[in-house]
Amino acid sequence: MNDKRVQGILEKLDVEHPLCVCPIKDVLAEMLDKWTMMIVLVLGKHKVLRFADLRRSVIGISPKMLTKSLRVLERDGHVARQVFPEVPIRVEYSLTEQGEIFLVKLVDLAAWIKPFIPSIVESREKYKKNRT
Repeated sequence: MNDKRVQGILEKLDVEHPLCVCPIKDVLAEMLDKWTMMIVLVLGKHKVLRFADLRRSVIGISPKMLTKSLRVLERDGHVARQVFPEVPIRVEYSLTEQGEIFLVKLVDLAAWIKPFIPSIVESREKYKKNRT
């Protein structure tokens, strides 16, 4: 690989020793979960949403999974949760500055993947044929 920036990062990261990689791996595993990515994309598009609006926008997610994902995003500082003392209580979710930076990286990743989708689909079909 000729990318000096990537090489520099890899040299500093001791990938052979799991204890050094573990925190990064754990954060990436949670951030790159399909529901987490969808929530970040939806919040990026709409800026502020209530729980019910998020649930309608993230097709297929259960209330339990949405709650779990929002708590992880809030815990790690990617999503802000604002509670309004009204009757009934109103709760709104939005991306923090850190969450907006993640959104940019996520959109960049999607843009990188998009041109490869036809070849990925083709590779998957070939793999499936060879496995049967």
